[in-house]
This record gives sequence, C-alpha cells and structure tokens, in this order.
Amino acid sequence: MQYGARLSLLTLTLVLVMPGFADEADSLAQRLERMERLLDQQQRQLERQAATIAAQERRLQQQRRALDSLNRQALPATALEDRRGAGPAAAAPAVQAASAPPAQPVGTAPPASVSEPPEVRAIPELGGVLTPRGQLILEPGLQFSNSQINRLTFIGVEILEAFQIGLLEAVDVDRDYLAVSLTGRYGLTDRLELEAKLPYVYRKDRRVATIPDVEGEAFSRTLDGDSIGDLELALHYQLDWRWPGNMYYVGNLRYKSVTGRGPFDVNRNGDGIETELATGSGFHALEPSLTLLYPSDPAVFFANLGYLWHIEDDVNKTFGQQTIGKVDPGDAVRLSFGMGYAINPRASFTLGYKHDFIQETDTEINGVKLSTSSLDVGAMLLGYGFQLTERAAVNLNLELGVTADAPDVVMTLRLPYTF
Repeated sequence: MQYGARLSLLTLTLVLVMPGFADEADSLAQRLERMERLLDQQQRQLERQAATIAAQERRLQQQRRALDSLNRQALPATALEDRRGAGPAAAAPAVQAASAPPAQPVGTAPPASVSEPPEVRAIPELGGVLTPRGQLILEPGLQFSNSQINRLTFIGVEILEAFQIGLLEAVDVDRDYLAVSLTGRYGLTDRLELEAKLPYVYRKDRRVATIPDVEGEAFSRTLDGDSIGDLELALHYQLDWRWPGNMYYVGNLRYKSVTGRGPFDVNRNGDGIETELATGSGFHALEPSLTLLYPSDPAVFFANLGYLWHIEDDVNKTFGQQTIGKVDPGDAVRLSFGMGYAINPRASFTLGYKHDFIQETDTEINGVKLSTSSLDVGAMLLGYGFQLTERAAVNLNLELGVTADAPDVVMTLRLPYTF
C-alpha cells in the first residue's frame, strides 16, 4: 500500500513537471532557428558587401585605364613651321563620342605613388607622361590646315574721306596644307624618352589680286609643292622635383632638321620668282622647353614654356638680280596651357590655348639687311580622345586661330598604337 502511494505520487509529479520541460525545449529550438536565420542573413550581407568592394575595385581600375587612355593624346603645338614652309606642326588629343556606358564614380581613387608620374599625356610633342622603359609607341597622323587672307589696300593720296587718288587693290589668298606623318616614341629608361617624327607634306597656295581702277583686271597665281618634310628628333626627361604640391616637371629638347625643301631650294623662273612651294623651313632649329603637369582626378592641368631657336645660315644664292646673303629666321617664345579631362574609362577631351611670339626675320639682300615684322600666332585648342583597345586609340584635334597671323583652322587625326 505504501509502495503504491509512492508510485502514484511520482506519476502525479511527472504529469505536472513534463509540460514545463517540453515548453522550454520548444522555446530553445525556436531561438536556435532564429539565430540560424540571422546568421544566414548576415552571411548574405557579407557576400553582398564583398561583391560591392570587388565592383568598386574594378571601377577604380577602369578609372585608371581611362586616365591612361589620354597617354596617346596631344594638344596641337604651333603653326610656325607651316608659315615658313616647314613640316607639319605638333598636334593634339582627340576623338569621337563614347559608345561604352559611363562608369559611376565610386569614392576617390588612391593617390599615386610619389615616384609615379600622372597618367595623362597632355602634349606629347612638348613633353608629358613618358613612355615606360622598353615600350614603343607608333603614331600615324594626318594633318590639314587652311588659311584665308582677304585684304583691301589703297596706294595713293587721300584728300577727303570719300575722294582718293591712286590705286585700290583687293587681295584674296587661300592656303591649304596637308601632311601625313609617322611618329615613334621609345622609353629608354623610366625617366628618359626618345621621339622621332617624319612627315610628308603637300601645300597649295592660290592668290588673286584685283585692281578695280584698272578695268577690274584680276591677276591669279597658283603654286603647289609636295615632298618629305623636316625630320624632328626629341628627348624628354622627367625631373626629380615635385614642388609645389604634387606637380610634375618634364624637360624637353627638340631638334628640327632640313630634310625638306627649304624656301631657297625650290625651283624658280628667270626672274627669280618661285614656281613651287617649300616643304621645309630650310634652317636647323633647337627648342628647349619645360612642361608642368598637375594631376587632379579626373583632370590633369598642364602648361609648357619653350624657346624656338632658328640657327642663322649664309644662303649665298642669287635669284634673278637679287643675291641672298645671311638669313637669320626669327626665333619664337612658345607658351601653351590647358586641361585634359577623362569623361569615362574610354573617352576624354582637352581644352587649351597656345601662343607663339615670333621675332623679326633678318635677311641680307644685295648687301642690305632687311627685317620683317614680328608675328603673334594664337589659337584655341580642342581635342577628343577615345580608347579603342588597351593598345590602340584614336585622337582628333582642332586648332582655331584667334590672331590675324594664325591659320584659320588646323585639324589633326592621330592613331597611336602601343607595342
């Protein structure tokens, strides 16, 4: 009887206690399930964050490649050689509208190493980012320029504002210039670059002069000429100087030869008047200059200051009744500045301005020294660039003359390819 009572008491105890244990077990299982779901959610968030970081790294690489795409761009240099019958002037950056979708900006790109130059070539001919050691860039180019001069000249005596005694001459001059060139740049070291450029030049001038007082008679004369232009060689060296801020300095030295036909080498008639146009300047020239580059992503600001020295020569030739002795072509102070901007990883554009202050040219004719007037050649620069592949790009440049001595327009197309 006592044993049966104890058994009944134990049974009653189990009946009362077991539901509590069951409820606690169910609650623990639910908490574990919620923790597992939370861990899964956190794991998915970590995976999404990792994918976002990877995408950001890819976009940063694209931005670096976009800046690198400007390495093959250039701003036009000057039309000084064109005005003297020299080889084609330096050209610049370029291109068409981008076909790739624009990359979305993600944060700020990490600063470049102190020893690394900015990744934008602002002015290849005047010095910019140097070609890496052992790397070769070949750049076929096509350049066209046009100049038109319309001038009305009165020779005589003006008594009143509406009464003139003399001759009234109207002159219309149209000059076309076309050059096909091949430029090569090779990195001798990480700080020293060698450049060579050889153009083939075609020129055509048409001059019409009308004298209204002489029965409206007009005189028309057309000349042309084509030949190899002046070979150019250049060295570019990055200076170890970074002040102020993150500025980069590149020293340049350019030499222009006399491989083209100069103005005193062309054919002339019995009166000493030329019957064809020159394709070279006819004088050796040296041009030291300094290029400054300041990177500010996604843009690079640049400026260049140089001095073009034409070496005096004794021509010692007779044309008709004129004997040409020593000739000292006018030297020039050259200034250019602007900005290159990366639109997206493949497309870019450049805005700038250049100005040449050209000094007088001294010529000895029959023992008498004659001097020309100085010239101011200024032009606005606009360039477009597009990266076709990692190695190939296309650049289109425009020069719009803003002074009376500058060509009206200069268009340059370049196709740099990196080996």
